[in-house]
Amino acid sequence: MSDALPLPPRPNIEQYKKLAKECQRAWKSQDPDAFRDWARSWVETLARLQGRTHMPECERSIRDAIALLERQWRRMSKSKEATPLALADAQFFLAQCHGFASWPKFIRHLEALERVNSPESKFELAADAIVNGDLATLERLLRETRGLVRARSARDHRSTLLHYVSANGVEDFRQRTPKNIVEIAKLLVDAGADVNALSDAYGGRSTMLGLTATSWHPEKAGVQLSLMELLIDRGATIDGPHGGSAVNACLHNGRGDAARFLAGRGARLDLEGAAGVGRLDIVKSFFRDDGSLKSAATPEQMKDAFAWACEFGRTDVVDFLLQKGMDAGTSLRHNGQTGLHWAAFGGHAATVKLLLERGAPVNAKDDSFGGTALEWALYAWGKKAEEEAGHYEVVATLVRAGATLDAEWFTNDEERHRAARKMQSNPRMVAALQGQLPAG
Repeated sequence: MSDALPLPPRPNIEQYKKLAKECQRAWKSQDPDAFRDWARSWVETLARLQGRTHMPECERSIRDAIALLERQWRRMSKSKEATPLALADAQFFLAQCHGFASWPKFIRHLEALERVNSPESKFELAADAIVNGDLATLERLLRETRGLVRARSARDHRSTLLHYVSANGVEDFRQRTPKNIVEIAKLLVDAGADVNALSDAYGGRSTMLGLTATSWHPEKAGVQLSLMELLIDRGATIDGPHGGSAVNACLHNGRGDAARFLAGRGARLDLEGAAGVGRLDIVKSFFRDDGSLKSAATPEQMKDAFAWACEFGRTDVVDFLLQKGMDAGTSLRHNGQTGLHWAAFGGHAATVKLLLERGAPVNAKDDSFGGTALEWALYAWGKKAEEEAGHYEVVATLVRAGATLDAEWFTNDEERHRAARKMQSNPRMVAALQGQLPAG
C-alpha cells in the first residue's frame, strides 16, 4: 500500500507553495483541531477538483485521507519535538503525502506534468488507463512513446506500469482492478514489460507476481489466478529474490486461493506454508516418528502452521498438529488470538467443532481487538456481501458450546456496528445466535 493522495487535474506549483505555508501555520499552532481543519479543507478541495464531491463513497474517502494526514503529521511532529517546524518541513510533508521522497522531486514532477508530451505525463496517463481498463488509450500510448513500457513512476515505490496491474503497492487511489485487466497485462507483456522487474513498494524488491498474489483487488474481481497464470507462463519467478516464501506471503495477507495456486505451480513449501495450503503429506514430513520436529522446522513455524490451518479450514492438518502436541487454546503470535478465532472468522464449522472438542476456550479474547471467536465470526459474516452457510453453523456451534456475546464490542467500530445491524435484521443469524441451525 502507498498512502498517497491524488493530485488535482491541473496541479499548480504556486498553489502548493501557498499550501505549505498554511500547513506550517496549522502545524505550529500545536492544536490538533487546527491541523484537522486544514487537512479537511485540503482534502475536500482535492475531491472537488476531481469532481468526486457527489460520489456516495466520497465522505468515507475524505475521512480516510484526513486520517492518513493526521498519522503522518503525528509521525513528523514526534521527530521534530526538539526543533521548530520550518517551511521546508511542511513542504516535505506535502511531498510525502503525494508519494514523493522530497519536495524538489515533487516540484520536478509537477513541472514535468505541465508538458503534455513529457515522459512523466505519458506515464501518468498510462497508469490511469490501466486502472480504468482503457485498453485503447494504453495501446496508443505504448505505440507512441518509446520506452514507456519499462519506465518507472517518479513516486517512492518506483513501480513500472506492469506493477499497476496488481493493484498493490502503488498509490491507493489507483488500486483498482477493471474487468479486462488480464488483457491489459497481456498487452504490457507483449510490448516488452519485464515480468520480473522489482518495485520499491513495501521496502523494496517486490515482484509483480508477489504483489498480484497478495492483492485483495484482483481476488475480489475474480481474475487473480488468471493474472498469476499469465505471469508464470511468461517467465515470472515464483519465489522472490529475497529468499522468502511466496506461499507464506499469500497466507499472511489472507489470500488462501492464491497460496494454493502457487503451491500447485511448484512454490517452496515449509511447514507453515504446507499447513496453510492443506498439504498434510508435506506437513508430516517435518516430523520424526516420535512426534518431534525435524531440524528443518521450528516451534514458531509449527505455531504459525496451526494458525493458517485454522484460518483456511484445513481441518485434517489442524487435527494432525493437535496430535503432535499443539495446544488447542494456545495464544498465537500474531495478535494473541487462538485458532478458534481464525476458524470462526473463516466460517469453517468442521474446524471449529474439532477445536472445541479438543478443549479450545470458547470465550477467550484476542489481544488487539478484545473480541471472542463468536464476535470474530459475526464481524466476518457482517462484511460479506453474499450469503454463506458456514458462518451460521459456526455461530450456532459456538453458542451451543457456551459462547456469550458482548453487545458493547460492536459499538466501538463502524464496521462492527454495521455487522450488528445486519445480524439483528437477519432471521437466520438471529436463530443461529440462539443455537439453532436454520434451513436454507
